[in-house]
Amino acid sequence: MPTPFPGMDPYLEQKGLWEEFHTQLIVALANAITPLIRPKYRVGIERRSYIDIGFIESPKDDLVGIPDVVVAESKRGRAVREVAPPSDEIVDGPLLAYMPDWEIKEESHQRYLEVREVGTRRIITVIELLSPTNKRPGGDRDTYEAKRIEILASQTHFVEIDLLRGGKHLPMKLPEGKEGQYRILVSRAHQRPRADVYAFTLRQSIPDFPVPLLRGDSEPTVPLNQLVHELYDRAGYDLAIDYSRPLKPPLAPEDAEWAATLLQPQK
Repeated sequence: MPTPFPGMDPYLEQKGLWEEFHTQLIVALANAITPLIRPKYRVGIERRSYIDIGFIESPKDDLVGIPDVVVAESKRGRAVREVAPPSDEIVDGPLLAYMPDWEIKEESHQRYLEVREVGTRRIITVIELLSPTNKRPGGDRDTYEAKRIEILASQTHFVEIDLLRGGKHLPMKLPEGKEGQYRILVSRAHQRPRADVYAFTLRQSIPDFPVPLLRGDSEPTVPLNQLVHELYDRAGYDLAIDYSRPLKPPLAPEDAEWAATLLQPQK
């Protein structure tokens, strides 16, 4: 059964469902792009890992003391060793100390696409499909933003697909009032800092987007709305979604009223 929404189904954003949808859409994108760019290019599915590490309090507040042998700076600016004068006192024995302990709170994996030139194995384009952790404050977002900056400072093209209403958008300047709820960023290396952004809303179909390649090669167009809707039907997401439950994050009142009309046959 097809999704009742014309474009992105906001219920796919729910925790426990998005992870599966993300993986399947990445595969669908790779399968759709590959025949359009071969034999000069191929699409690889890569994986990035995020680890959320938490600090566990030590059972004691005692700190191990600073040793008498330290490294200091000499007048010439070079490191020398200063040794404390010898002592006749005998050390009683080792003290009990507790070292900081760490635990992995959560480990997540995120897949993305790399378009490589077959002859040189050079990465031509990176295609990212954002996950909720990329848009929430924290280590995962920081790691992703650092990788994003690295790509944008290189000669690699960059495509970033944001099909999430929740979280904070990644940095980019758009005309006021044109921000949209969802975005597809297409950043061609030779046009930076300019980029093309396809901003759209819940009520609109997901726009097609081009995949930048080497200059002189035609850019294939990806029918993302078609891929999302075919995936929804093929994976049976209508069987996994309870459309009577409230959305998180909630819709704006006018969108909620519009969505309620769409969902009447589903409830």
